[in-house]
Amino acid sequence: MAEHSLAEILERSTRRCREADASLAERLRLFADDVRSLSPDFAEIVDRMIARLQASGAGLAAPKVGDAMPEFLLPNQDGELVSLEQLLGQGPLVIAFHRGHWCPYCRINADALAKIHPAIVDLGAEIVAITPEVEHFTSELKSDAKAPFPILTDLDNGYALQLDLAVWIDDEKRAAMIKAGCDISAFQGNDCWTLPIPATFIVGTDGVVKARFVDPDYRKRMPVENIIAALKSGHS
Repeated sequence: MAEHSLAEILERSTRRCREADASLAERLRLFADDVRSLSPDFAEIVDRMIARLQASGAGLAAPKVGDAMPEFLLPNQDGELVSLEQLLGQGPLVIAFHRGHWCPYCRINADALAKIHPAIVDLGAEIVAITPEVEHFTSELKSDAKAPFPILTDLDNGYALQLDLAVWIDDEKRAAMIKAGCDISAFQGNDCWTLPIPATFIVGTDGVVKARFVDPDYRKRMPVENIIAALKSGHS
């Protein structure tokens, strides 16, 4: 099968999973099943990389519930600098790390976050997404998801490194991604081949982490109902 045909099939799968009447976890699993069916070799490469990351304890030292969330000052999709302090001055915050606009799992997740945004705002909170991509591509992710929340650029994964969320993409996975037409160095402005674990943190106005989801398996994300429940518990 031609590569462009595979890309078209995966794009259709991404749209189908985004629109499916199912939980976020089920939609992500649907896409992972499609990948495994279309390219078992690629899926096995992903499995091996995830196993390596889990065995190495990737993400274990990331901020935990009760920890203070480290400060950041990062540019948004319009090039404006945004700080954690500034955002928390407006209410509790949902911080969601994404790998990039090219990642179907991130697109499905960003779409889910956009859909619950009104409920988040009703709770007096806000969402912010963080990716290692340069401004042009954060704008693409924002547009694709119709996200009403800001998407910030963590250039060279500096903030992710501080949080123990940055992971190196091994040679086998890198080769598979390039073969599939996804060279992330073009999106990040460097050739480090480092990505964040797509973690989610719920941070109170006091700057303390109230809930979190950290999993090196990028095919999994924090359930949106857990995000809302964590914010509601902060009001109790």
